[in-house]
Parts: sequence; C-alpha cells; structure tokens
Amino acid sequence: MSSKNTICLWYEGGALDAAKFYAKTFPGSAVGAVHEAPGDYPDGKQGDVLMVEFTVIGIPCLGLNGGPHFRHNEAFSFQIATDDQAETDRLWDAIVRHGGQESACGWCKDKWGVSWQITPRALTAAVTDPDRAAAKRAFDAMMTMKKIDIAAIEAARLGRGLL
Repeated sequence: MSSKNTICLWYEGGALDAAKFYAKTFPGSAVGAVHEAPGDYPDGKQGDVLMVEFTVIGIPCLGLNGGPHFRHNEAFSFQIATDDQAETDRLWDAIVRHGGQESACGWCKDKWGVSWQITPRALTAAVTDPDRAAAKRAFDAMMTMKKIDIAAIEAARLGRGLL
C-alpha cells in the first residue's frame, strides 16, 4: 500500500470475495495485492488469505480476515453519489441482491455487513435547497423510502405529488 491513509475493514474471512464484488460492482474499483498469513493465527492457518488490498471508487482499502470478533455497523458507511435513477438502481440492487439487506433513506448493507449509502446527487441537492420548505418536503419524502426514488424526491421538492 502506498497511501498514507487507508480504510481497514475487518472481515470474518470474506475479504477477498468482498474486494472482488466491490471491484465488479463499482467503477473505479480494483483488487490489488492479496497477502497470505506467514504463520498460523487464532482464526486461520499459514497460507490463508490474511489481507487484501483493494480500492472502492478510488479509495484505498485493506480487507483484514480477522475472524468473528468484530462486526461492521452503521457507524461507518461508504456513501456513493449517483447521477441518475438507473445508477442508483444498479448499485442498490447489486448490493441487496447479492445477499445484502435494505435499510432506510438510501442505506443498505452488503452480505459482509458493510453499510452503503446509495445517494443520488439529486437527493443531496433537494435536502440542501436554500428554499427550506422545499428541502423539508424532500427530506420528509426521503424518510419514507428505502431505495431513493429521484422522481418522488423532485416531486416533493416542487410541492406536488408524483403524477
């Protein structure tokens, strides 16, 4: 790893599978070096995959197969800004249909427990609208959603229901 700052994600044993999934799913992502354990350790044997270097949309990460001792939670998430509904749907569906689960307001978890916010740029623009009434309507609409529906957010922002 050449980056001075790298996100380290702890896996029970699926770091390589997760890295491959991220590389396949998110443009600008790749699997780098795969490091095997030089000796036995509490949750693995010499030669097992211990660490995987990968990037997620250009962000350097290290997957550590550390065992079942720690779990991911929503205190950490990747927030992915999407440009349209098709991209939002593709990323959300890839995560959820690959063993993940839906949550609220554009959040979901992958099958390894890592949280993702699939956030359309239109949503960010709507909830930060200088017209605070428009922003509140968009925010209230978002609060009813799992996967974000851009058309419904825009309709709420403009003060009208979806046609």
